[in-house]
Amino acid sequence: MDRRTFLKSASAVAAAGVLPLTHILPANAKGASAVIALGTTINSLDLHRKGTNRPSYQVAVNAYDQLVSFGSKTMPDGSLSYDSSVIEPRIAESWEFVDDNKAIVFKLKADAVFADGSPITATDVKWSLDRAVTLGGFPTTQMKAGLIEKPEQFEVVDDKTFKLHLLEYSKLTLPDLAVPVPFIINSKVALAHATTDDPWATEYLHRNTAGSGAFVVERWDPGQQLVYKRNDKWTGGKLPGVERVIMREIPSPSTRRALVERGDIDMAFDVSPKDAKELGEAGKLKVVSTPIENCMHVVCCNLSFEPFKDKRVRQAMAYAMPYEDMYKTAAYSLGVPMWGGPVDDSIAWPKPFPYATDLEKAKALLAEAGYADGFKVPFYISLDQVTWMEPAALLIQESLAKIGVTTTIEKIPGANWRTAASIEKRLEMHMDDFGGWLNYPGYYFFWAYEEGHLFNSSNYANPEVEAIVGEVLHMDTDNPEYAPKIRRLIEIAIDDVPRIPLWQPVLNSAMQPNVEGYEFWFHRQIVASKLSKA
Repeated sequence: MDRRTFLKSASAVAAAGVLPLTHILPANAKGASAVIALGTTINSLDLHRKGTNRPSYQVAVNAYDQLVSFGSKTMPDGSLSYDSSVIEPRIAESWEFVDDNKAIVFKLKADAVFADGSPITATDVKWSLDRAVTLGGFPTTQMKAGLIEKPEQFEVVDDKTFKLHLLEYSKLTLPDLAVPVPFIINSKVALAHATTDDPWATEYLHRNTAGSGAFVVERWDPGQQLVYKRNDKWTGGKLPGVERVIMREIPSPSTRRALVERGDIDMAFDVSPKDAKELGEAGKLKVVSTPIENCMHVVCCNLSFEPFKDKRVRQAMAYAMPYEDMYKTAAYSLGVPMWGGPVDDSIAWPKPFPYATDLEKAKALLAEAGYADGFKVPFYISLDQVTWMEPAALLIQESLAKIGVTTTIEKIPGANWRTAASIEKRLEMHMDDFGGWLNYPGYYFFWAYEEGHLFNSSNYANPEVEAIVGEVLHMDTDNPEYAPKIRRLIEIAIDDVPRIPLWQPVLNSAMQPNVEGYEFWFHRQIVASKLSKA
């Protein structure tokens, strides 16, 4: 390393303020490595583990494989995106519905092996899916969305043939096998580290990977970095164009921007709308902004908080949102507005709600509900999403004060956000950005509007919603009953408004001009297998 490179590295450390010099030097290797800055914290290598946060989902798609995967498509701007309409082979080379659509038989690739060289067998597939439906929490509920619910559904026919018995036919079953949750684990390695108290090796897999993906995790320094090393035994596709991918955790948005502008890193992932707009206009970097399907930024009113039990109060909050100002200030007008929409028969989702800023109507609804003098409520945001949450929250705080609602903005570390908001569901009022992985409105309602489900952080409960979701979730979209039932779900969501839509966001990433193969995925995490550097 020459003096200039050394000084450049040292300046990056000073800017980052999070890593000692000895940790940042290896990241400057060019060509063989890609260095990507994240603003979020990876808290586990095991997606099945209770409390694993969304930034950690990337491990399941980079270090593991699923039976199948989604395809790819080119967006209007020339960038790449996953394609929810196409299912492609991954560990399975083929599959077919049998027994009058009551089962699916998967043939595994003959040459498919784990990173340690051992063959992938149907026994590994069954053990992994057994684990996903048994450990509970988010993974088990996600599997249930595709009617994959219990170990008795999984059959090992022979080493390379796996049979999934269906509770009933569902349009979601195959797509649900392509999401990160049903990742295939080397059961031999896992069982070697299992104990009587920990039969699923959750402690071992929390800090180690045992997969067949495009990469293995070479190093994980929690709160600092995660290093992927290419798995040259990967059979899931063309080998990655880089030997290593270093995911550097840098909480400061301004530092991430400075590092990518100076060329010290290859990519700043999930940059703020402000940075995306300004970097794009400067023209020196590639900036990709992709609309996030089935996703909305929202304000959640928790029905465990007394005033929010009255839907008139929730409607008042919806009328008090400063939509235009938030969209310009927090989103920099990147996204799709979700307010002021027409009341029509469209079942498109996400769908703009008919609310618009109307403080007089908000005051009248509060008075009607018995809160003419307003009330006080804490308002929570995540430090991992502060770039959009904080400016939006400050504008909301100011607007709510005009109708007598006093808020105190509380910031929660990103590593603790899911536990507080989605697991404990203890936040009286907060911002959220849930996006449904499977691109159907019924799937969004399944997660965000059903009682007890993970992303229903509003503690909303409505028997009619749950009945309709149960009917449409697995129903084919060309069924004549489908559209009317979706319309009814949207009608209830607008009237009850436990979640106040703000806008549909985009995912922004800024990268050096020589970085190729970046692809947007619904889970909003890096899929590193296609990355290369020209």
